[in-house]
Amino acid sequence: MDEIFKIIMSVYFTISGLVLLEGLNVNLLHASPRQYFYIFVLTSKRFMAACVLCRLRPRLCDLSGLRNGFAHHVIGKFEIELDERDRRVDPLQHLDASLHKDYKLHYSPSSYHHTSGKSFLSHSQNDVNDEEMCLTTLAPSFWQQSNRYSVSSSRHLSTSKNTLLDLAFNRGPEPKTLGPLLQRPPVSPDVKVDTRAFLKCRHDYSSTSFDLTQRPPPLAWERVVQLLQRASVLKGIMKPSDICCFFVELSHIDSENVSLVKTDQRFIMLLRYSVENLGFFSLGELLDVLRSFVWLEMPQSHTVLGLYEAELSRRASEMTLDQLLLVADLWRCIGRKVPQFLKHLYNLVHLYLGQIRLPELVQLLYIMGEARHCPKVLIQPIEQLLVRHLEQLNPEEVGTVCLGLFKSQTSLSEVAVNRLVDKAHSLVGDMSDFAMVNVLKYLRFSYLSHRKWMEAMAHEVPQRAHRMGVKGLMHVALACSALHYRNDRILMAIAEKIPSLVPHCRSKDCCKLLWAFGTLGFLPSQSPSFYQSLTEGLRERKAEFLRYPEHLLTGLLGLAFVSQFPEDLITLALSPDFVNLALKSTQLELKKDLFTLDGAVALELPQWTGPRLSCELREEVKVMLWKFLQSDVCQKLEVKEAETALQELLGGEEFVCTRMILPHMRSIDLEVHLDSTGQAVPVNPEFQTAVQNSSFKSASKQPWGRMNIGVGVTDDLIAQLTNAKNHPAPMIPPAEVQTPSVVEPDEGERLFNTGLNLTSAITESITAPSSHRSAPRDANAIVKLAIQVSSRNHYCHQSQQLLGLHAMKRRQLRLAGYKVVELCHYEWISMLRKSRTEKMAYLHCKLYNSLEA
Repeated sequence: MDEIFKIIMSVYFTISGLVLLEGLNVNLLHASPRQYFYIFVLTSKRFMAACVLCRLRPRLCDLSGLRNGFAHHVIGKFEIELDERDRRVDPLQHLDASLHKDYKLHYSPSSYHHTSGKSFLSHSQNDVNDEEMCLTTLAPSFWQQSNRYSVSSSRHLSTSKNTLLDLAFNRGPEPKTLGPLLQRPPVSPDVKVDTRAFLKCRHDYSSTSFDLTQRPPPLAWERVVQLLQRASVLKGIMKPSDICCFFVELSHIDSENVSLVKTDQRFIMLLRYSVENLGFFSLGELLDVLRSFVWLEMPQSHTVLGLYEAELSRRASEMTLDQLLLVADLWRCIGRKVPQFLKHLYNLVHLYLGQIRLPELVQLLYIMGEARHCPKVLIQPIEQLLVRHLEQLNPEEVGTVCLGLFKSQTSLSEVAVNRLVDKAHSLVGDMSDFAMVNVLKYLRFSYLSHRKWMEAMAHEVPQRAHRMGVKGLMHVALACSALHYRNDRILMAIAEKIPSLVPHCRSKDCCKLLWAFGTLGFLPSQSPSFYQSLTEGLRERKAEFLRYPEHLLTGLLGLAFVSQFPEDLITLALSPDFVNLALKSTQLELKKDLFTLDGAVALELPQWTGPRLSCELREEVKVMLWKFLQSDVCQKLEVKEAETALQELLGGEEFVCTRMILPHMRSIDLEVHLDSTGQAVPVNPEFQTAVQNSSFKSASKQPWGRMNIGVGVTDDLIAQLTNAKNHPAPMIPPAEVQTPSVVEPDEGERLFNTGLNLTSAITESITAPSSHRSAPRDANAIVKLAIQVSSRNHYCHQSQQLLGLHAMKRRQLRLAGYKVVELCHYEWISMLRKSRTEKMAYLHCKLYNSLEA
């Protein structure tokens, strides 16, 4: 009989979901019949089991496995419930006074986190996993595992809203998306940045934003327990105002104990009742509950939050502009994306355009930035409001405005951007590092180089670099590279600081720093530790590249720009598994990046025996790039004019081929071949049927022989035509020659502005290959020329320093056996307005000067 009773009691305790608390010294054997009656009431859903318990009280002496603390926990918990009921109904006024005198409730939070045989880590050790521990899915299995003691675990809602609630609370566990290999260990921040510092600029922000620095005073744990007990007792008779009050009070809990509350079954029950009463909350109560969710650190993926978003979206038309902005900010503090609510916010902003003051405008731009979206219909009104309030902006507000515009990808007019940066420049000395970096981010997005601001950066960044974090330094470097602004003071300051910050770098930071410095042509010899430390950082983060393959390619291309080729990382990037992973990405750039890296390895690492891209993939990308170049670059006026003039100069279309000499470099060149005598050799396969035996002299002599027109020439051309070694006397009187001044890139208008007459003797000298011109030593050798029509975007700003990609291309063209002939953009663009003869004279000098170089 005893064995049967033990089995019955074991089943009873398991089903009831009650845990056996440790450390409580109350003996169940001495409980009075009235106390057993309270146990019976408390566990009414196990009526039959409770009856067995009362009837078999004499046999309890034989139960050696029953823990002494069980009765004390159950009875003590029920006492609290009775206290709350006494205030309302007081049906148990006859309660024996000895119940309160003999039994006291001792609470130990750690007791709620014990399992048989094991103990969980303390809550302070589990803070990192709070979002996982909290009810992101609210699956029934989770309720059973985390809340074994609660008496309300078996409660089911029976209202008409039960279907909706079941969808929210009873979802199955979400599938795992990433294996352990892809989980990057958290990187400790090197510098803490206050991204909401602008809220301290004006008191007016208090009505449109939530102040995360004003956490309410902590609530005693005993009071928290009482609140949870009271919530479980009130159950179905709670009003919306009661639910709101519970959340507001519970939100005062100390942050260290938040996870304990969120995993409590009574808190889950409170969430269920809040959802059931959503439609009955007043607007103020909804806002109070949402504020409470911020302090309770509700995980952004919690399904209950979706129901709150839907309700707030439904009531958006009832809110003022300040309330709309406040709700949006609360969602931001929770960390949840709420596109449905923001859509209503943006639609309603039009109604308040005339009432928007500066704080509302800055807060709106902040919300748009965090949401990564700005409706096109709002761009013009926002620009007008911004220009109107520009002079009132504080330094931190300027940074917030720039960050909001950058994150939301909002393009303002060039005039508005210049005015905004002018304002930033006037306040740069008072700006925080964060605000300064935000201005650079927006300049990078706008692709606008503001001279005064960039000059200020050459002064500010070296002074601030020692205290800036790696993210800030990365964005400074990235902005400089995007704007093609090379300043060695800025780059050296960053390069000296970065090696000590590599442990704090994300893979993204390492790779973008390498890309930025490589683009600006910052050589390893200028700071060896910079490239070495970042390359080692890439090796330590190989696992991250399985999730972000684009980062590895970005970093390796940046290294390739400065002739750095870490073979172990290249082996990873070109391995079949990694290539397949990259190809699954929707970003087309990854194919091109792989193609560029593969081609660079083929030319610069001739001993390479590692993996390569397949021929099929290389051909696919090549065709894709050629189609684009044919429709874009090949149609540019300066390229077409250069091609036409060269064909006429050399004697036909078969002597000029416009093609991708190095397809992996994603650009075209005009290819020309000359033999050992300086005569053009057919190179274009499409025109092999043309006259192939025409010499360069006969092809060009006929049209030039009939010309005797005025044309301006440079000193180089004059020196070539009047070379003293071949012409004892000058062909042209010195008085006729006007020597041009030194020409800067922006002074191309004055090129070829000498007024020298091009006589028959001069044209004969131009068109005939002279003996003093350099020819290949091998009589059978062919000189291959790659003629590049360069652009201003190939160079650093106001500099003759080639950008990384174009410097690498010229280096690889030389490795491939080509001589590079550049038609400088500031020279050739000005030549487009000149006559045909002047263009050919200029091209003739460029071609044959390259042979002498």
